Amino acid sequence: MLCEANYHRSYELTGGKSILEDKRRKGIISFLAIAFGLAWLLWEIPIRLGNFVGTSMFQIIIIPGAFAPAIAAVIVRQWITREGFADAGFNPGFRKNWRYYLFALVIPYIVVAAITGLVILTDLGTPNLSLQDTVSLFQPGTEIDPSVANLLWILLPFQFAFNALIATPLLWGEEFGWRSYLQLRLFPGRPLMAAVATGVIWGVWHYPLNIRGYNYPGHPLLGLIVFPVSCILLSIIFGWLRSRSGSIWTASMAHSATNAIGGTFTMFLFLERVDFLYAGYLGLFSWVPLGIIAAWIVLTGRLKSPVSNSSISNDVPTTAVSNSDNRED
Repeated sequence: MLCEANYHRSYELTGGKSILEDKRRKGIISFLAIAFGLAWLLWEIPIRLGNFVGTSMFQIIIIPGAFAPAIAAVIVRQWITREGFADAGFNPGFRKNWRYYLFALVIPYIVVAAITGLVILTDLGTPNLSLQDTVSLFQPGTEIDPSVANLLWILLPFQFAFNALIATPLLWGEEFGWRSYLQLRLFPGRPLMAAVATGVIWGVWHYPLNIRGYNYPGHPLLGLIVFPVSCILLSIIFGWLRSRSGSIWTASMAHSATNAIGGTFTMFLFLERVDFLYAGYLGLFSWVPLGIIAAWIVLTGRLKSPVSNSSISNDVPTTAVSNSDNRED
């Protein structure tokens, strides 16, 4: 009787795990199909209609596609796996997590400072400190009073931070899919592998834009290699913010700050002066500061599995499995 009980217990446990694994795999495949298919469709249509990726209008055109990961996560959680939203991280927890929100806003300034130093050290170019030159690129004929230029440079970092706060809900559209679904589901119990895999997938998801020089003008093919590596580093950092805070909003703010602070700052400093393959916020030089931050997170054991995947089992009949743990042999 003892052997028979152990056999049935092993069978039930194995069966329960198999069901959970099948459900997890089904959810991941469905998520990727929706996130990729919807975004690529919403991006490709306006591109085919003649909208150039380098225009300011294109920044607005691509916003609907940026919500594809969130839409995919909602569909999968609600209707495909029916696991619900217990581990979605909706609660911002501002009082508890203020340090992580602050960190999310500060990171881009550190990265931009490092990129600027590397540009100067490598003699690749010089940062453009003339606001007149920058403004003339976007609004020809507009002149800035030299007496207020220094004051504007003091105010701009605060303006960029404000823009990041305002844009955070837009970047939730990506982060709710990547950090609050996919990165939680890939390689359970192995957060570094989950971050690496999510980073690669996230980078490939951008291919329709980067193949047209969106992030690296003049380097459409090299950009397909450089961008996923940058995404891996960001996935480690954003994943750490998500796991430590328990909220998707910290990662969303970090993503927003990456664009609104890091991306804008590097554009002001280096546009048409230094190759963005090197000096862009997600260019080669960014790997140094982002890599140091990511290494600190990993080597100090701070990157941990954000949440238990137990919520996946909501609709799986595992009562027999749990009951078997209490059975007397």
